[in-house]
Amino acid sequence: MTRGFPLARPGMRIGLLGGSFDPAHEGHVHITETARRRFCLDRVWWLVSPGNPLKAHGPAPLAERMATARRLLDDPAVIVTDVEMRLGTRLTADTIAALTRHYPGVRFVWLMGSDNLCQFHLWDRWREIAAMVPIGVLARPGTRIPARNAVAAQILRRWRLPQDQAGSLARRRPPAWVLINLPMKSHSSSAIRAARSGVAEGARR
Repeated sequence: MTRGFPLARPGMRIGLLGGSFDPAHEGHVHITETARRRFCLDRVWWLVSPGNPLKAHGPAPLAERMATARRLLDDPAVIVTDVEMRLGTRLTADTIAALTRHYPGVRFVWLMGSDNLCQFHLWDRWREIAAMVPIGVLARPGTRIPARNAVAAQILRRWRLPQDQAGSLARRRPPAWVLINLPMKSHSSSAIRAARSGVAEGARR
């Protein structure tokens, strides 16, 4: 790959965790550490999304979000990257397709919280995503049970792995997915932004 892209060798097992990370928080770290251990991953890449310039209230600047994420981490196996900006992709399906072309032989696993699985069937070309890479789903507060009954979960139920086979996920031919339980952390970026907004509002009064 060209300069600025993460390094990866064929055969490596790499988890992809996408999002705005606005801001990154301990909850992201928690699910990343759990995913690395349970799915036997060599690396996890945090794909910090560029944001939508057409939105009036978009996320904080990309460089700021990446810097915050890197300050939070103390693990060389977790890479914070702006690879979506470098690839020029915005949709998950396009990002995964581009990464699999650019990194032949790398075993990518898409990581998501159970809250995302609940609405996965609404994602653009979600069936293509499931056909391109295995998917590791991590339970999030309040959505563990709804995720099991989600539209996408029901459609893909024949390819669901039991939790005790989570370590083999990266080696599985897609479609393949697993939902794992983990100790709940209630951190969320929206709550942190709301708290910061309240502090700033109080400071102006």
